[in-house]
Amino acid sequence: MSKKKSSSGGLVFSTNPDFIPGGEDEFLEETPAPNQQDLRVMHDRKQRNGKTVTIVKGFIGHPDDLKELGKLLKNKCGVGGTTKDGEILIQGEFADKILQILLNEGYKVKKSGG
Repeated sequence: MSKKKSSSGGLVFSTNPDFIPGGEDEFLEETPAPNQQDLRVMHDRKQRNGKTVTIVKGFIGHPDDLKELGKLLKNKCGVGGTTKDGEILIQGEFADKILQILLNEGYKVKKSGG
């Protein structure tokens, strides 16, 4: 026996009179232009067994745009990394290089931390 999923995603009741079932996409955040972003680049070594990563914080926008920016930075630096919790983590010490790449892409960016 199989169960059918409802079109409302399991929603039983809403007190919002303007609610439209299935309209979850409207809550996704629009990504502002690069010159309106205020990014911070820093090194981190904590809880990583002594391995250094470069972190880019402060990105506002859609998670797919964050992944695209992370992919660009990983390709330009030639290393691995990930995007999670609104941050981009790049393996290694690349703060100066990432700072230059982001400035060339039109982002407002500052180096923070040590």
